[in-house]
Parts: sequence; C-alpha cells; structure tokens
Amino acid sequence: MERLNYFDAADLPAIRRDYPLGPEFLRRFRGMSRDELRSIQNRRFLEVMAFAWKVPFYQRLWGKAGIVPGDVRGIDDIARLPAYSKSDLMDSVDRYPPIGDFHGLDAHPADRRPPLVFQTTSGTTGKPQPLLFGPRSREIQNILLARNYLLQGMRPTDVVHSVYGFGMVNGGHYIRETIVHWVGAQLLSAGTGVETRSAQQVALMRDFGATVLTGFGDFVKRLADIARENGIEPGRDIRLRMITGHLGPEGRDPMSQAWGGCDVYDWYGVGDTGIIAGEGPDQSGMYVMEDAQYLELVHPDTGALVGPEEPGDMVCTCLFKDDVFPIIRFNTHDVTEEVTGDSPLGLPFRRILGFRGRSDNMVKLRGINVYPTGIGSLLATERPEFTGEYVCEVGRSGSREEMTVRAEVRGDIDDALRQAYEALLRARLGVEIKVVLELPGGLAELTGIETRQKPIRLIDRRKP
Repeated sequence: MERLNYFDAADLPAIRRDYPLGPEFLRRFRGMSRDELRSIQNRRFLEVMAFAWKVPFYQRLWGKAGIVPGDVRGIDDIARLPAYSKSDLMDSVDRYPPIGDFHGLDAHPADRRPPLVFQTTSGTTGKPQPLLFGPRSREIQNILLARNYLLQGMRPTDVVHSVYGFGMVNGGHYIRETIVHWVGAQLLSAGTGVETRSAQQVALMRDFGATVLTGFGDFVKRLADIARENGIEPGRDIRLRMITGHLGPEGRDPMSQAWGGCDVYDWYGVGDTGIIAGEGPDQSGMYVMEDAQYLELVHPDTGALVGPEEPGDMVCTCLFKDDVFPIIRFNTHDVTEEVTGDSPLGLPFRRILGFRGRSDNMVKLRGINVYPTGIGSLLATERPEFTGEYVCEVGRSGSREEMTVRAEVRGDIDDALRQAYEALLRARLGVEIKVVLELPGGLAELTGIETRQKPIRLIDRRKP
C-alpha cells in the first residue's frame, strides 16, 4: 500500500489559494467586512469540529462537559465548549504514552494517513510536551508566518540570521521552513548560543552581511552587547535593517537602539499553534491572523470574555488544523489585551498588544498582582544603566511571600542605586520588593540567556 508523502498530503496549491501572502494577502482582505470574514471562520471552524469529534481527547473533554454532536452548530456557539490547557495535554500523554490521544491520526484511512511532523516544547516547567503537525497544517503555519514577515518588510533578497533554537524544540525548524519554503531569503540558521557560540554568531552576521535578525528579544539584545565586546559595532559592521521576533514586554526601542536604529517588529505565537498575531508596517498593534486563528481573550479566573483594552488570557482555536492534532479553545495562559480603533491598513482583522505576561506565573504579594515579565519592561523604561537582564526569585518568609529582583546594570553598583531600584518598584507596583544588583553577565547562569531559547525570568523557591 502506497502511503501519502509529505508534499501530496500538504496540497501546496490549495494552501496558496486559501491562505494568500504578499501583495495577494492585502488584495484579498483589505476592505473585507467583518461579516465576510466571519463566514470564512465559520466554515473552517465546522471542518475542524468535524475532525475533532473523531479524536478521543475531545470526545472525553466534551463528553465530560455534557456536550454532544449538534450542540455546537457554528462558531457563535464556541463558548459552550470547555477550554483546556497544557496540563490537560500532558495528562493525555501520561495516560496514553508516548504522544497522548489528541493526535487524531487514527481518524484517517490507512492509505490517507498523513505523515507526522513531531517536535516538543522545551520542557522548561517539566516534561516536554509533544507538538504534532500534519504536512498541511505545518505548511499553513509556515505560510502564515511568511505572510507576516513579508508584511513587515522582509524580502527574498535579505540575509536572515535566526537565533531560534533547534534540537527537539519547534522554533528554529519553524523559522527555517518559513523562510526557505515561502519567503525565499538566505538563512543563517545559527540557533542558540549553545548551538553556535555567540561570538561566532556576530562574526557570521558581519561576514555574510546579515540584514534581518529574528529570535527571542532577550537573546537578540544580548547579541548586540556580545558584538561590541568583540569589536564589532552594530549599525556599522553589522547593518541590520530589520529585527522581527518575540520582543516581550520590554518593547522595540531598547532593541532598536542596541542594533543601530533598525526597524523592530513583534509577533506572537506558541509551539502548538504557530503564529497567532503579528505587527504590520503600521505598528499599531499585532494583527490576529483571523482567517486561520480564532482568538478569545478571557478572564483568568472566570473564563468570561473580557472587553477591549482589558487584559485576558489568550484562548486560541486553529481554523486550519484538520489533519493532525486539532486545537479548539486552547488556553495559552499568555496575557494580552485588544487594541481598539480602525486598522490603518484597512484590514478586518482584530489587533492585540502582544505578550504581556503569563497568568499562571503571576505572583500575588500582599494582595498585589505582580507579573515577573512586566518588571523587565518597567526597569528598561526607567533605568538607563539596566542591561535588560533580570530574574525574579519568589520565596516565603514565615507566612508571607517575598520577591527579590536580581538585575544586571552597567557601571558602578552601590547602595544608593539599589535603593533607587527598590523605590521605583515600590512606587510603580505598590508593594515592597527587594533588589540585588549584578554586573553584566552575572545572571547568565541563573537565566540561561546563552543556553536556552527562552531565558528564565521567575525562580519559585516556595516549592518544597
């Protein structure tokens, strides 16, 4: 029996027809009404629902909530379905090893079963989670990211340096496939500082004429410091015209300044879903790719929808994953808020601010909610000697929870500077937080900035 190969299963002509990129993307969606977009969403949602009902994970999840086929007649009924999170997927893996029972591969006839693209999460918080894709859903993820890269200004003539990690994690492979398959630019697939030494990376960028840099903002900014430490001046020896990646709450200005004033763009996604939203050239918020991703913002405690400009957990439904691992109401626990106002590009897509922290990493100190990822943004805005490197440690003193922020600073460290940091955090957050200042590089072992795709920003010492 002949099995489907990757390219036949992907059906690339259909992907190009259904998910346009480049100028065709703007021609298709500019001026489109919300009603017309809703019709596209509804049709694709029903196709994914039909597949998900064949998947044991969803049969169990929805059955437990009393949902039967026919209860959800369209995307207007989506809130009737329970949301789930990574812990539910890991429970599935534990009960049905090695990849859980959410893949849906058995729903396909043997001769039409798609090849499995298999990656994992990094395992930052424990056992790595399997990330599963079919060829079609994988290439749609790729074309959506390419759509955003091209909208931001990436060109086929660019030399793109990527610091997303490889190995089993998804990031580096995702970016490589996107740029090679759909953008057509030359790629320097350097990966993390472990995969290609940081000093070697900046030399490669100089020698091969990198024009675009992509990766997680923490390491992207760190590379600029490493370049200078090695006598390579960003803006002169490495002439980037664009940075695009996961910036985090610190924002674009420190990143742009570190690299000589180039344009900086943000985008957001998670390993399971691929890109969910990204900035365009107008930089008026991140456009949710609503022809492919249905995004709800919900209250972390009640699960109720929040209003515009109110923070909420991002709950994502992928409207294209109908080949392997359907994703319907996946709570990322990443926090953002919706941007109001008309799109300067004339697109019907909603916009969000981007990643603002994790609701499950929120620390409550004396009744005040503190997001560790927001502390870096605050310090970067207010303190010019702050390098951007920090880590928050949470522990208990008796019955009281305490937080200590360790931050790297340039120049002399004295008690007056430490007190200034503590006063800033107290004034802006409304709660007492201890501060320990370190010289540049002093936190590298704690944060893993040189070795991890995502550096550690919270160390919870409350755990036994």
